[in-house]
Amino acid sequence: MIEVIQKQINDPDVKECLTGIKSAVNYDREGVSLLVKFFATRREQNIPIGFIDGTIYQTLLKMNDQSLTQEMITGLNLAEGTIDYLQLFNLLSLGEYQQADVLHNQKMCEASGTNAAERGWLYFTDVEQISLQDLQTLDRLWVVFSEGKFGYSVQRKIWLNLGKNWEKLWKQIKWKQEGSFARYPGGFIWNLDAPRGHLPLSNQIRGNKTLEAIFNLFSKIEQ
Repeated sequence: MIEVIQKQINDPDVKECLTGIKSAVNYDREGVSLLVKFFATRREQNIPIGFIDGTIYQTLLKMNDQSLTQEMITGLNLAEGTIDYLQLFNLLSLGEYQQADVLHNQKMCEASGTNAAERGWLYFTDVEQISLQDLQTLDRLWVVFSEGKFGYSVQRKIWLNLGKNWEKLWKQIKWKQEGSFARYPGGFIWNLDAPRGHLPLSNQIRGNKTLEAIFNLFSKIEQ
């Protein structure tokens, strides 16, 4: 019954809330109305766009409803700046994580303002040229459309909790198994069955300096 779903989405337990949101897909227009109202209530409470809202939007897309698209774009500040993040927004909202990861790398290179876009990958020195706004935008897109599982901020938190031990990080996020880095693309998990921090990818063949530089930028965000 729709009343049960309504109770679930208002549950303070995040897992229960997400279960309720995703269950609304079985209730047609009643489900759409419930989710749109829940989204509006969160905005009235001045709650920043987060992964609960991302899950609401992804569920509505499955129900062929795009009524919240502009509010999501505005709430994620995608219209600000000179870089177009709309395609990445679309891919992540649809759960197309492999395609999104490729585009994400391109946007990181573009955001650096260096010749990284021509090169196709970042030097750690390129990272210093990325604005905090661009980094936050890219990170929020991953977090919002992965139930909080993916994003640089998620990876960084795991890294810090592991005492900045790279080998432990690779193992925990399953980039490395049995002593070897996973092979692209089949060695990676392109859905929400992946462990926390699994995406976005960063090529570690050239070392971890670039990813460490990205993580270090977040210390400026937290100041």
